[in-house]
Amino acid sequence: MATSSAHLSFLAGRVSPFSSERIVLSPQRGEFRPPMTRFRCSAGPSGFFTRLGRLIKEKAKSDVEKVFSGFSKTRENLAVIDELLLFWNLSETDRVLDELEEALLVSDFGPKITVRIVERLREDIMSGKLKSGSEIKDALKGSVLEMLAKKNSKTELQLGFRKPAVIMIVGVNGGGKTTSLGKLAHRLKNEGTKVLMAAGDTFRAAASDQLEIWAERTGCEIVVAEGEKAKAATVLSKAVKRGKEEGYDVVLCDTSGRLHTNYSLMEELIACKKAVGKIVSGAPNEILLVLDGNTGLNMLPQAREFNEVVGITGLILTKLDGSARGGCVVSVVEELGIPVKFIGVGEAVEDLQPFDPEAFVNAIFS
Repeated sequence: MATSSAHLSFLAGRVSPFSSERIVLSPQRGEFRPPMTRFRCSAGPSGFFTRLGRLIKEKAKSDVEKVFSGFSKTRENLAVIDELLLFWNLSETDRVLDELEEALLVSDFGPKITVRIVERLREDIMSGKLKSGSEIKDALKGSVLEMLAKKNSKTELQLGFRKPAVIMIVGVNGGGKTTSLGKLAHRLKNEGTKVLMAAGDTFRAAASDQLEIWAERTGCEIVVAEGEKAKAATVLSKAVKRGKEEGYDVVLCDTSGRLHTNYSLMEELIACKKAVGKIVSGAPNEILLVLDGNTGLNMLPQAREFNEVVGITGLILTKLDGSARGGCVVSVVEELGIPVKFIGVGEAVEDLQPFDPEAFVNAIFS
């Protein structure tokens, strides 16, 4: 497909798409060049990343069914709203809105957001703007969508115009950080992106092994630490340097899980951020915070602290398929103004989905 300034051409290599090359950096092997060159991009970096963002967004719209099934538990919680509005009449407005408020609170929309939604509905009902249950339902969905659209405008990955784009993945232990990185690598790889992984989790013994499995599974290459006392910032800076020298499109940087209250480990994130910025100006392009959807509103203090320390650019909300607290998606966007980039709605490799506000609203309000 021709464009006004450049075109993309992809040259398939002979290497199996499921092969991977494990790269260990050392002074003796610093000049090693891996054999994998799966495609060549003849467009400028800016054009490539614009195309990549568009492809991911289009893919999100085609995967609406995954999102719908992923929010089944939250949808069950909110199904009472349909029952309340089915035979709604004006005389029962207060009772219906009280029960609707309870349903939203149970699904972790949060007190402030819930009261705002309900009071807006009450005003529109009493003024005669809403005259039927179906109109109230549409207004409810419209209010939630408006909140998400207002503060969640940059749902696409913002990868800048320099290669490689650098994405740091951060979060607490057990939130699904390394798994999310692997699934994101799979999605980027499927769109023709040359991805390099960096095993920056130098605290958890099994983290590097886990990421190597994902590298093999997705056909990506990986840079791992040397020795038990390697610093995360060193691993990430070496990975970004290699990515720059060898023409990678994206470097995905794993980091150690840490409690948001552990200030010494939080400071390590600052060192990681500075280290990659010295190699590529403006890096990291994205700092994505992984949050466990099962924690509901309890994720807010975590997100605030991480944001204050390193400046979070986007959120990945995981394990939402096992949670009835999907309203936390609205809460975290409204409270923090940080866009949700991806949501985890299942265990399969394809179940990390780009966040689409409209698909989300339709999924929780059937």
